[in-house]
Amino acid sequence: MSRVLVVGSVAFDSVETPFGEVDDALGGSALFFSTSASYFTDVDLVAVVGEDFPEEPIDDLEDRGVDTTGLHTQEGETFRWEGRYGYDLNEPETLDTQLNVFGDFHPELPEDYREDDFVFLANIDPSLQLEVLEQMQGPEFVALDTMNFWIDNKPDELREAIEQVDMLLINEMEARQLADEANIVQAAQHIRDMGPSFLAIKRGEYGSLLFTPEGTFFAPAYPLEEVYDPTGAGDTFAGGLLGYLAREGEFSESRLRQANVVGGVMASFCVEDFSHNALQAVEQKDIDARADQVERLVDFESIDAIE
Repeated sequence: MSRVLVVGSVAFDSVETPFGEVDDALGGSALFFSTSASYFTDVDLVAVVGEDFPEEPIDDLEDRGVDTTGLHTQEGETFRWEGRYGYDLNEPETLDTQLNVFGDFHPELPEDYREDDFVFLANIDPSLQLEVLEQMQGPEFVALDTMNFWIDNKPDELREAIEQVDMLLINEMEARQLADEANIVQAAQHIRDMGPSFLAIKRGEYGSLLFTPEGTFFAPAYPLEEVYDPTGAGDTFAGGLLGYLAREGEFSESRLRQANVVGGVMASFCVEDFSHNALQAVEQKDIDARADQVERLVDFESIDAIE
């Protein structure tokens, strides 16, 4: 089992959906990723918080096997995001963003983190993602997440970062935007031509698509009766995917397919409550049960030849 490094944000989120709302809930890409990945392997976390961030969630992370040596506390307030979702839960409306201490964040990796074999560069400024890559000592597998803001505003730095990673994780809209291509299959090919061998396209309630040198794989989403808050679902997906790969210690085609299913399963827990409340309460038997059900969703006998 290998450790996995995550570099991202830890934040307070205020979220409104058609099903409720919360103020100053725990959030941030690194928090969701770490919680999800901790079900499969040990995690090294690099982020920054302000003096207003409580000790309890840090203790909770450490109890889960997350090393928080790289979680720095600086003078000032923690990053805050406020957003609202309509019934289309794939499209959040940002109401307010306060970077606070995150605005001056430059990741400094503890020496032992630099030897981690699996790395997740969460959705942060691609210049910072490049700073992390410069500090690493030959990781086996690096995955990167990004968003439309960086595609528009830091295209050169983002391309440089993408060239150096093994896997890119983005949503369907971002894939089309990055590739400047409407057809998602052609967009995926264009993106893989930029450097990464593997591409995972997150499609929310419609599952995910995995593109590899071996071909294309579709992983359906676990069907849910209730969805409360999709905030952090993408990072939770990444945590399940990278955490599973790190546990297995390899990233063959079959493992990557399994990891995409695991990522989707973990995301299904995340969206069932606000913040990472539901995600924290998951047990291994719950993960196994949902993974089995997803497998049955696409299990069918070979179709007889049509004559």
